[in-house]
Amino acid sequence: MCHDAQCLIETPIGRLGLHWRGDVLTGIELDPLPADGQSPSECEPPQAITRQLDAYFQAPETRFELPLELAGTAFQQRVWALLRAIPAGQTRTYGEIARELGSAARAVGQACRANPCPIVVPCHRVVGQRGLGGFAGDLSGRRLAIKRRLLEHEGILRYSTLVDSTLGPTTVL
Repeated sequence: MCHDAQCLIETPIGRLGLHWRGDVLTGIELDPLPADGQSPSECEPPQAITRQLDAYFQAPETRFELPLELAGTAFQQRVWALLRAIPAGQTRTYGEIARELGSAARAVGQACRANPCPIVVPCHRVVGQRGLGGFAGDLSGRRLAIKRRLLEHEGILRYSTLVDSTLGPTTVL
């Protein structure tokens, strides 16, 4: 097993970059660039990570039970803990989370943007009061299409023509 490792995987929502240390997931990148010098044959991700991602893409109610190392401020940690408590198929608004924390919706949005493990820490389940809001720092484009796709997969939104609706297994590249 590799330590402080990364690899690219292909998933039903596109390519993701996985980062881990030992068996601990430390990050997931949306739309990652190929990692220099990282060969999938040299370093495979822990099976627990790919197994749980596969399970989620087959059944969105799957609850992630992965060891995580989430680097962030105390406030970000509080937001991320609340995100992990949002069940699949449900959403919360930035404002609802902010009220629970005694904070501002914009601060919650910034914590969502800083989330190192999207999907596993489901920031896609946080929406604006009048719409989807952003995703991973984007208010439009590919990353927002990923948010829409994840919400469709969980049954929150109806199928959109922005993305293909078939979900297959993840594969290491």
